[in-house]
Amino acid sequence: MSTTNAPKTSAALAALTLGALGVVYGDIGTSPLYALKEVFHGGHVATTDANILGVLSLIFWTMTIIVSVKYVVLILRADNNGEGGLIAMLALATTAVKDQPRLRSLLMTVGLFGTAIFYGDGVITPAISVLSAVEGLGVAAPALQGAVIPITLVVLAGLFSVQRFGTGGIGRFFGPITLVWFVVLVALGLPHIAANPGVLVALNPAYAGAFFVTNPLVAFIGLGAVVLCVTGGEALYADMGHFGKKPIRIAWFGFVMPALVVNYFGQGAMLLNHPEAIDNPFFKMAPGWAQLPLVVLATAATVIASQALITAAFSVTKQAIQLGILPRMQIRHTSVHDTGQIYVPFVNWGLFVFIVLAVGLFKTSSNLASAYGIAVTLDMTITTVMTFFVIRFGWKYPLLPSLLATGFFFAIDITFFASNMLKLIAGGWFPIVIGIGMFTLMLTWVQGRKLMGNKLRDEAIDLESFLSAVFISPPKRVEGTAVFLSGETGMTPNALLHNLKHNKVLHAYNLFVTVRHHEVPWVDFDKRIEMESLGHDCWQVVLHFGFKNDPDVPEALKLLCDRGIPLPEMDTSYFLSRDIVIPTFGDGMAMWREKLFAGMHRNAAAAADFLNLPSNRIVELGAKVEI
Repeated sequence: MSTTNAPKTSAALAALTLGALGVVYGDIGTSPLYALKEVFHGGHVATTDANILGVLSLIFWTMTIIVSVKYVVLILRADNNGEGGLIAMLALATTAVKDQPRLRSLLMTVGLFGTAIFYGDGVITPAISVLSAVEGLGVAAPALQGAVIPITLVVLAGLFSVQRFGTGGIGRFFGPITLVWFVVLVALGLPHIAANPGVLVALNPAYAGAFFVTNPLVAFIGLGAVVLCVTGGEALYADMGHFGKKPIRIAWFGFVMPALVVNYFGQGAMLLNHPEAIDNPFFKMAPGWAQLPLVVLATAATVIASQALITAAFSVTKQAIQLGILPRMQIRHTSVHDTGQIYVPFVNWGLFVFIVLAVGLFKTSSNLASAYGIAVTLDMTITTVMTFFVIRFGWKYPLLPSLLATGFFFAIDITFFASNMLKLIAGGWFPIVIGIGMFTLMLTWVQGRKLMGNKLRDEAIDLESFLSAVFISPPKRVEGTAVFLSGETGMTPNALLHNLKHNKVLHAYNLFVTVRHHEVPWVDFDKRIEMESLGHDCWQVVLHFGFKNDPDVPEALKLLCDRGIPLPEMDTSYFLSRDIVIPTFGDGMAMWREKLFAGMHRNAAAAADFLNLPSNRIVELGAKVEI
């Protein structure tokens, strides 16, 4: 469930803060492996003292403005019943403008694209994180340089192979390992800062300003790499529901930001004295004896960072399925205690295939850095846009404060995005292609379901009228309860028509059940069920679920037992219509998209599994639907 309440004890707060370190900050916590190095990689920015100090100042103020102020102070306030993330923000924004259908549709499309782009980020993050850690072998043991890619692939293969077992067993170690990682970041940076304390002048934003004034074009290009220092900002917001706002804020201001600042400034202090170390400043900060253990720790830290993103991909997919954005997929629960621990096989191995492709195509973390950034900055910009509509229409703030609260961040986000667009040909196309592919699938699924729903409604028979006609000369009634699943209330399910046509019987008790998913994360049990009597021991039932609830129809229907409706476990049957989509030429989508939708619909996981229906009491009856 969502952690909407503050932790009640200091021990609980400490545990949540430690957990937040391991899950929320794994991505941003491993950015010192490559962020500063990539600013100077390629020779666009010379390693002069002024440039080093200017870049350090940019990194510090980028983290301060984007993470500390935008996400930790502002965005964390925009929670959807305690939940965060782009889908939660999308639900808030579209609900806020529900009386403006055109604007709502536009926001839904933008939100869909942002969600699709997230999968591109989900491919690049594990690839660049693990690869940058294993590349430390080139510093610690140059003879092993040729083994970097094979070791990276082995580590990633192992990571994705264990997903089916769940993260409960190893998750408890994430926080302590990440805490050790942040302590090591400080331990690496402090000696170099102590040796060259003058580097601390870069805390003054004037050095960032001077860097831009002196080298405006070079500085603009450099922003595409500077943004790598905040690539975990979206995860901070997305994981709010798991830990709550207070632990996330304590972890950031108490541990993460200080450690990152010390490490970045330690790298900068070393570069002021040894600019030739720019090829891998993170590992070259460490003494020779510590470099190999540091490679091992860095690999563990990047695996944790990757795990957090994989888990987020599973969670986002589940939410997207329940909001009707993606087709049903097989979802396995890996914990009997924590409903948030899930495994989605298709997403798991789909991510792995594209990550292997990314490592094989780009080969080094520096090349991957060219592909990184576009997806991140695009999602950041979309989040800012959504925030404006939440503040303006959801919280009812006046227009000027709403513009001031988000316009500043929008200007920064769009500047970073524009800088990253310079990397489009060098590799930025890769996550964009993935995002466009996912967006096409999502939009096709949403529009296809709409066409299919319209067709079914056009051909549907009103349920009350149909039952009135049936009971003029009623069929034979048999013992038991029949549950007919229907996509729309008030419509006669095809399964009922076929059952009467072929079996010529009606059960003693009949429930016509419609499952509705709402743009809120949780719907409590007291709001789970609505019912209306249709007479003759027939009832219209509507079940309500949030996008983070698990849709368990038999469990929800147990709430009816107190209302006099018998639901004996072995004498209740579930009837479903198995619709077969037939693409046709007409006013719908393009034929290739209709065929794509038909394929997605055909290969979607069974509704019975998704709704947790008992397999030995299901009756499926097919029907063709032309779109």
